[in-house]
Amino acid sequence: MDYNNQHSTTPPPYYGGRSVAAQTNVVMRKVYLRMFIGLLISAFVALGVASSQSAIMFLFGNRLVFWLIPIAMIVMAMVIPARLNKMSTGAVLACFCVYSAMMGAWLAPIFLVYRLGTIVYTFFITAGTFGAMSVYGYLTKTDLTKMGSFLMMALLGLIIAMIVNIFWANSTLDWVISIVGVLIFVGLTAWDTQQVKQLAAANLEPSLSDKLATMGAMNLYLDFINLFIFLLRIFGGGSRD
Repeated sequence: MDYNNQHSTTPPPYYGGRSVAAQTNVVMRKVYLRMFIGLLISAFVALGVASSQSAIMFLFGNRLVFWLIPIAMIVMAMVIPARLNKMSTGAVLACFCVYSAMMGAWLAPIFLVYRLGTIVYTFFITAGTFGAMSVYGYLTKTDLTKMGSFLMMALLGLIIAMIVNIFWANSTLDWVISIVGVLIFVGLTAWDTQQVKQLAAANLEPSLSDKLATMGAMNLYLDFINLFIFLLRIFGGGSRD
């Protein structure tokens, strides 16, 4: 028996008693759980705000507050990743929960614009589409880096088109924007899932992996929310009269 050949295969690396694959799966479970918690927070806050006339008037009847919420969300989306290493795991998670609550408040008017049946119907379509693309991003062996770069450029163009259409108010362009938005965030869901999986495998220090799980949850949460919004615009035939 050739002893050297028998033991020439390098065993998989272990970190804290776990293999890379096992540790990656642990992080991904945290990602999806925290994303789900974020969606629940947004849903309950949106329902709470929509059911209160005074809350609606405070948030959307005051120009300062109206613009403060999206600006605050943009700032948080930039600051949290930039200060990730300096923040505690609890602080990162708390910021994500606050972000989810603000998003819920901002989305509250959809319950006043669209019928509940349309919202529920669109939510399940979003969940199915998101789930399929996230599974694809997790399992595929194809490197989605180039696709991700293209989608980020397309997203920038989409944002510019949306700003232009605020002033132009063209219904045809609005329809095109919604369709393109769905396609972009379908692709970004797969790309972000692959990115989170790769980072989970590369950064296995416990506190860092926990922060990574929260940031991954936030990225996928935003993919889900945006996909839902664009699909809701497409299925807007169920809007209230």
